[in-house]
Amino acid sequence: MYFNRRCKITFICNGATIYSEDDRFTDSENYPPLSENGQQEIEKICEFIRKRGIKNSKIYSSPAVRSRQSAEMVAKVYKQDFQVIEDLHPRKCGSFNGLTFEQIYEKYPDDMERLLNSPETAVPDDAESISAFITRVGDTLNRIIEENIGNRIVIVTHKDVIKAAICLALNIPHSSLSKIYIKSGSASQISYFEKWSSLVYCDYTPI
Repeated sequence: MYFNRRCKITFICNGATIYSEDDRFTDSENYPPLSENGQQEIEKICEFIRKRGIKNSKIYSSPAVRSRQSAEMVAKVYKQDFQVIEDLHPRKCGSFNGLTFEQIYEKYPDDMERLLNSPETAVPDDAESISAFITRVGDTLNRIIEENIGNRIVIVTHKDVIKAAICLALNIPHSSLSKIYIKSGSASQISYFEKWSSLVYCDYTPI
Protein backbone atom coordinates (compact mmCIF):
# COMPACT_ATOMS: atom_id res chain seq x y z
CA MET A 1 0.00 0.00 0.00
CA TYR A 2 2.88 2.37 0.80
CA PHE A 3 3.99 2.47 -2.83
CA ASN A 4 0.51 2.48 -4.39
CA ARG A 5 0.25 5.65 -6.40
CA ARG A 6 -3.06 7.41 -5.90
CA CYS A 7 -2.68 10.06 -8.58
CA LYS A 8 -0.06 11.74 -10.76
CA ILE A 9 -0.53 15.44 -11.49
CA THR A 10 1.22 17.46 -14.17
CA PHE A 11 1.00 21.11 -13.13
CA ILE A 12 1.28 23.62 -15.96
CA CYS A 13 1.90 27.24 -15.03
CA ASN A 14 -0.09 29.64 -17.16
CA GLY A 15 1.81 31.60 -19.79
CA ALA A 16 3.25 35.08 -19.28
CA THR A 17 1.17 38.25 -19.15
CA ILE A 18 2.05 41.95 -19.24
CA TYR A 19 2.47 41.68 -15.47
CA SER A 20 5.06 38.91 -15.68
CA GLU A 21 8.09 41.01 -16.61
CA ASP A 22 7.60 43.27 -13.59
CA ASP A 23 6.59 40.35 -11.36
CA ARG A 24 3.48 42.17 -10.19
CA PHE A 25 1.06 40.82 -7.61
CA THR A 26 -2.31 39.99 -9.11
CA ASP A 27 -5.32 38.03 -7.94
CA SER A 28 -7.70 39.25 -10.64
CA GLU A 29 -9.52 36.59 -12.61
CA ASN A 30 -10.33 38.78 -15.61
CA TYR A 31 -7.01 40.59 -16.12
CA PRO A 32 -4.38 40.37 -17.46
CA PRO A 33 -4.76 37.85 -20.33
CA LEU A 34 -1.87 35.97 -21.92
CA SER A 35 0.65 38.11 -23.75
CA GLU A 36 2.08 37.08 -27.12
CA ASN A 37 5.10 35.68 -25.27
CA GLY A 38 2.76 33.77 -22.94
CA GLN A 39 0.97 32.16 -25.88
CA GLN A 40 4.32 31.09 -27.31
CA GLU A 41 5.31 29.57 -23.96
CA ILE A 42 2.17 27.43 -23.85
CA GLU A 43 2.64 26.41 -27.49
CA LYS A 44 6.04 25.02 -26.47
CA ILE A 45 4.46 23.22 -23.51
CA CYS A 46 1.87 21.71 -25.87
CA GLU A 47 4.64 20.48 -28.16
CA PHE A 48 6.42 19.01 -25.12
CA ILE A 49 3.23 17.14 -24.20
CA ARG A 50 2.87 15.80 -27.75
CA LYS A 51 6.47 14.58 -27.91
CA ARG A 52 6.43 13.02 -24.44
CA GLY A 53 3.06 11.42 -25.02
CA ILE A 54 1.97 12.46 -21.53
CA LYS A 55 -1.33 10.73 -20.83
CA ASN A 56 -4.10 12.11 -18.67
CA SER A 57 -7.68 11.52 -17.67
CA LYS A 58 -8.82 15.07 -16.95
CA ILE A 59 -7.71 18.67 -17.30
CA TYR A 60 -8.45 21.22 -14.58
CA SER A 61 -7.91 24.98 -14.67
CA SER A 62 -7.93 28.00 -12.43
CA PRO A 63 -10.82 30.39 -13.19
CA ALA A 64 -8.43 33.23 -14.14
CA VAL A 65 -8.52 34.17 -17.82
CA ARG A 66 -4.75 33.62 -18.25
CA SER A 67 -5.10 30.05 -16.98
CA ARG A 68 -8.22 29.31 -18.98
CA GLN A 69 -6.51 30.56 -22.15
CA SER A 70 -3.57 28.27 -21.38
CA ALA A 71 -5.89 25.35 -20.58
CA GLU A 72 -7.75 25.80 -23.88
CA MET A 73 -4.47 25.34 -25.75
CA VAL A 74 -3.52 22.28 -23.68
CA ALA A 75 -7.00 20.79 -24.07
CA LYS A 76 -6.66 20.87 -27.87
CA VAL A 77 -3.67 18.53 -27.60
CA TYR A 78 -5.79 16.00 -25.72
CA LYS A 79 -8.92 16.73 -27.76
CA GLN A 80 -11.00 17.06 -24.62
CA ASP A 81 -12.62 19.73 -22.46
CA PHE A 82 -11.27 21.11 -19.20
CA GLN A 83 -12.97 21.80 -15.89
CA VAL A 84 -12.60 25.09 -14.02
CA ILE A 85 -11.99 24.73 -10.28
CA GLU A 86 -12.70 27.97 -8.41
CA ASP A 87 -10.34 27.22 -5.51
CA LEU A 88 -7.34 27.00 -7.86
CA HIS A 89 -7.32 30.80 -8.06
CA PRO A 90 -4.16 32.68 -7.01
CA ARG A 91 -3.55 33.91 -3.48
CA LYS A 92 -5.72 36.90 -2.63
CA CYS A 93 -3.26 39.77 -2.31
CA GLY A 94 -5.66 42.53 -1.27
CA SER A 95 -4.43 46.12 -1.69
CA PHE A 96 -1.07 44.85 -3.02
CA ASN A 97 -2.86 43.87 -6.22
CA GLY A 98 -1.07 45.37 -9.26
CA LEU A 99 2.08 46.34 -7.31
CA THR A 100 5.57 44.95 -7.90
CA PHE A 101 7.77 43.45 -5.19
CA GLU A 102 10.05 46.49 -5.55
CA GLN A 103 7.18 48.94 -5.06
CA ILE A 104 5.97 47.10 -1.97
CA TYR A 105 9.48 46.94 -0.51
CA GLU A 106 9.97 50.68 -1.06
CA LYS A 107 6.55 51.73 0.30
CA TYR A 108 5.94 49.04 2.92
CA PRO A 109 9.27 47.50 3.98
CA ASP A 110 7.86 46.17 7.26
CA ASP A 111 4.95 44.54 5.45
CA MET A 112 7.31 42.88 2.99
CA GLU A 113 9.33 41.49 5.89
CA ARG A 114 6.16 40.08 7.48
CA LEU A 115 4.96 38.70 4.14
CA LEU A 116 8.19 36.75 3.67
CA ASN A 117 8.70 35.57 7.24
CA SER A 118 5.28 35.41 8.93
CA PRO A 119 3.18 33.02 6.85
CA GLU A 120 0.37 32.91 9.42
CA THR A 121 -0.22 36.66 9.12
CA ALA A 122 -2.40 38.23 6.44
CA VAL A 123 -0.24 40.84 4.67
CA PRO A 124 -1.74 43.32 3.90
CA ASP A 125 -4.71 43.01 6.24
CA ASP A 126 -7.17 42.45 3.36
CA ALA A 127 -5.07 39.64 1.83
CA GLU A 128 -4.99 35.87 2.29
CA SER A 129 -2.16 34.72 4.55
CA ILE A 130 0.44 32.39 3.06
CA SER A 131 -0.56 29.59 5.42
CA ALA A 132 -4.28 30.00 4.71
CA PHE A 133 -3.49 29.98 1.00
CA ILE A 134 -1.38 26.80 1.22
CA THR A 135 -4.10 25.12 3.29
CA ARG A 136 -6.72 26.09 0.70
CA VAL A 137 -4.57 24.66 -2.11
CA GLY A 138 -4.02 21.46 -0.12
CA ASP A 139 -7.73 20.97 0.53
CA THR A 140 -8.48 21.56 -3.16
CA LEU A 141 -5.81 19.12 -4.33
CA ASN A 142 -7.03 16.48 -1.88
CA ARG A 143 -10.54 16.73 -3.32
CA ILE A 144 -9.22 16.48 -6.87
CA ILE A 145 -7.03 13.48 -5.99
CA GLU A 146 -9.93 11.67 -4.30
CA GLU A 147 -11.92 12.07 -7.51
CA ASN A 148 -9.04 10.74 -9.61
CA ILE A 149 -7.65 7.71 -7.79
CA GLY A 150 -5.38 5.84 -10.21
CA ASN A 151 -5.49 8.62 -12.81
CA ARG A 152 -2.99 10.97 -14.37
CA ILE A 153 -4.33 14.48 -14.65
CA VAL A 154 -3.27 17.97 -15.74
CA ILE A 155 -3.83 21.13 -13.70
CA VAL A 156 -3.29 24.51 -15.37
CA THR A 157 -2.86 27.18 -12.72
CA HIS A 158 -0.60 29.86 -11.23
CA LYS A 159 2.97 30.04 -9.98
CA ASP A 160 2.01 30.35 -6.32
CA VAL A 161 -0.50 27.49 -6.49
CA ILE A 162 2.21 25.21 -7.88
CA LYS A 163 4.68 26.42 -5.25
CA ALA A 164 2.08 25.66 -2.57
CA ALA A 165 1.64 22.16 -3.99
CA ILE A 166 5.41 21.63 -3.81
CA CYS A 167 5.54 22.89 -0.19
CA LEU A 168 2.85 20.38 0.72
CA ALA A 169 4.35 17.49 -1.24
CA LEU A 170 7.81 17.92 0.30
CA ASN A 171 6.50 18.94 3.74
CA ILE A 172 8.59 22.11 3.85
CA PRO A 173 7.79 25.23 5.93
CA HIS A 174 5.16 27.64 4.63
CA SER A 175 7.71 30.46 4.93
CA SER A 176 9.71 28.74 2.15
CA LEU A 177 7.02 29.45 -0.47
CA SER A 178 8.83 32.56 -1.76
CA LYS A 179 12.06 30.58 -2.13
CA ILE A 180 10.59 28.23 -4.73
CA TYR A 181 10.95 29.48 -8.30
CA ILE A 182 8.37 28.60 -10.93
CA LYS A 183 8.47 30.22 -14.37
CA SER A 184 5.46 31.06 -16.50
CA GLY A 185 4.79 28.44 -19.16
CA SER A 186 6.57 25.70 -17.21
CA ALA A 187 5.62 22.15 -16.24
CA SER A 188 6.04 20.39 -12.88
CA GLN A 189 4.90 16.92 -11.90
CA ILE A 190 4.05 15.35 -8.55
CA SER A 191 3.11 11.73 -7.83
CA TYR A 192 0.82 11.22 -4.85
CA PHE A 193 1.03 7.95 -2.91
CA GLU A 194 -0.84 6.61 0.12
CA LYS A 195 1.66 7.91 2.69
CA TRP A 196 3.90 10.31 0.80
CA SER A 197 4.41 12.39 -2.34
CA SER A 198 7.24 12.56 -4.87
CA LEU A 199 8.27 15.63 -6.88
CA VAL A 200 9.08 14.04 -10.25
CA TYR A 201 10.29 17.23 -11.92
CA CYS A 202 9.87 20.94 -11.37
CA ASP A 203 9.79 24.16 -13.42
CA TYR A 204 10.60 22.48 -16.75
CA THR A 205 10.46 24.99 -19.58
CA PRO A 206 10.82 23.65 -23.14
CA ILE A 207 13.41 25.45 -25.26
